[in-house]
Amino acid sequence: MSVLTTLTRTWLTRTVKPFTFTSEYDRELPFAECENLGIYVHIPFCRSICAFCPYCKVPYDRELCDRYVDALIREIHATGNTYEGKKKVTSLYFGGGTPALAANRIKEIVNALNDHFTITDGIGLELHPDNVTPETLSVLKDAGVTRISIGIQSFSGKYQSVLGRKKIDTEALQAALRAVPFETVSMDLIFALPGQTFEDLKTDVDTAFSTGANHVAIYPFIDFTFTSSRVPEMPKKQKRELLDRITDYCLGKGYTRNSIWTFSSEPDANYSSMTRENFIGFGCSATSLFRDSFKINTFDVNAYCDRINAGEPATSLTIRFTGRQRMVYWLFWTSYSTRLDPAGFERFFGVPLKKAYGFELWLAGILGFVRKKDGILEMTPKGAFYYHYYENYYTLAYIDKMWGIMRKEAFPDRIEF
Repeated sequence: MSVLTTLTRTWLTRTVKPFTFTSEYDRELPFAECENLGIYVHIPFCRSICAFCPYCKVPYDRELCDRYVDALIREIHATGNTYEGKKKVTSLYFGGGTPALAANRIKEIVNALNDHFTITDGIGLELHPDNVTPETLSVLKDAGVTRISIGIQSFSGKYQSVLGRKKIDTEALQAALRAVPFETVSMDLIFALPGQTFEDLKTDVDTAFSTGANHVAIYPFIDFTFTSSRVPEMPKKQKRELLDRITDYCLGKGYTRNSIWTFSSEPDANYSSMTRENFIGFGCSATSLFRDSFKINTFDVNAYCDRINAGEPATSLTIRFTGRQRMVYWLFWTSYSTRLDPAGFERFFGVPLKKAYGFELWLAGILGFVRKKDGILEMTPKGAFYYHYYENYYTLAYIDKMWGIMRKEAFPDRIEF
């Protein structure tokens, strides 16, 4: 556990009490009174396993995939049937893994969700570049998908090799995207790879937009301890210079900064499953966030199917938040958008943000991390870098430990941070 994250947690939660996850679970998820509710669905199958990827995934097997989707639909109905009527949700995102490997069943999943939820702001789905074909895109569009995110990582042969990926056929990619258009076409890129220069990253960004993207996500490379990747980490100073330069470049091109790492060339192009006040997760490893609790499903695909088919929730771990813990969680992930609305905090918690964290906000202003504009707190480029830097600590201190354990144990008894 990082000393930095421990001290920060203690200071912001005003207690030495750790974040404690236990094996308890609720038969009914408390989403009925949640506003701004999102839905996430996890499809864990991949044709090949990338060494650097930390997410829950398994090699694709059609029989197992069909068994999994059957269980997934049962989980959706079991949860949805606890609510009378149809619950309004802002968005639906499919992640993985490679959800497009189950393209022929996405419509079934969407139909099951539509039985219980009214989706008001579109459906997003992640794609491997190999799946970006007119045939697959047409199936997904027919299922109701309106936004797609393509895991490019890099168009450079050098960095595709570093990441264990193959060269991307940009002409075929562009032709498929022209043939089957979507509201948002996002492309994921990785920065802070060994030896990566501004020109390397700039070329990737330019290629993404010229190939058909109207949104790009430039994520930092994070070396998780449980992955088999041995890609060395870029030094802090060099990483900051690279992030600052690519940010300046994107803003200079007139792109809109949607979050710490995302930029769009069109005002309405957006793709993010992260900045939701509350959300329900379906599938193995999926998480659910409510007013007073956070839950995570088992990472074990077979254990997930067995639990669901037995009529039991697939919840592996649950944390019951203290008031301050929930505030910290809200602030951390809301800040990902680079903007913080004090009115939103007060609406959610019933306490003015200034009363809860007035000193911290004053200090963030003095240090040049935030500035206030029209009542909204906006993160400066300096603040964005240090958010990224702290998020890296958070990821390695919390997520790395939890996911590392859950990859080995389907239902651990307890995890503390």
